[in-house]
Amino acid sequence: MGESRPNSAFHSDNIKGSNTDLLVGALDVQAASAGVRRLREWAHRGMAARSGERALDIGAGTGSETQVLAAAVGPAGDALGVEPNPGVRSVAERRAAEAGSRARFVDGDALALPVGDADVDAVWCERVFQHLAEPEKAATEIARVLRPGGRVALLDTDWATTILHPGEADVVAVLTGGALTAAANPYAGRKLVGQLAAAGLEIHDVGSQALIQDHQKVSWPIIRMLGEGAVRRDLITEGQRDRLYADLTAAAGRGALHMSVTMFGVIARRPA
Repeated sequence: MGESRPNSAFHSDNIKGSNTDLLVGALDVQAASAGVRRLREWAHRGMAARSGERALDIGAGTGSETQVLAAAVGPAGDALGVEPNPGVRSVAERRAAEAGSRARFVDGDALALPVGDADVDAVWCERVFQHLAEPEKAATEIARVLRPGGRVALLDTDWATTILHPGEADVVAVLTGGALTAAANPYAGRKLVGQLAAAGLEIHDVGSQALIQDHQKVSWPIIRMLGEGAVRRDLITEGQRDRLYADLTAAAGRGALHMSVTMFGVIARRPA
């Protein structure tokens, strides 16, 4: 199978130590987005995890959706979150314990799932494929672990749809293009349908949401992740970064900020 670990600079498995707090902050900001909430609600309805089923959350992050799955399958079922980053996994475990959730979490990655063949009824996989150099193998893994009739909700971002306004055009282009260079698979969203179909799964529904950030508030965890990365790679100077931060802050103050990216979702099933 070769090297299975993701190679995206933004993937949780590649963000270590003190940067875990930055990653968790970014994940929390994204989870608070109205667009993310709407797409997640649509996807959970379409996948429809039921009482007594076994559910798998690939790339569980802070564990919020693993907890949703745990509530859906109930005490007779099982909800397992797979998360490779130990710091983020620790946050997921702590939050689940505080919420009284039955969600469980283990180490693992999308190309070598710690689950047997045809052993899962419902698979949730959100914003993972963008980090994989070989997402087709991950689609094959999903098909492998699903039972006949099992369902998958696969959600991911297409970073080529990023919009940031205002700011100096060249500097904004560096930041919006940053994810295209940092993500192993930046066009993930548009490829999901074809990858699941190629793995032998039946496509049942497709959806999308533009994730529009609050026009009166700068999403600093995300902006700083992009901005600091651009400075480290010598794509912009510290002065350019600071001027952009000032422009965004001023725009937010007058309600004129725009930051968005489009996220896509696919609901599919393994033929019975």
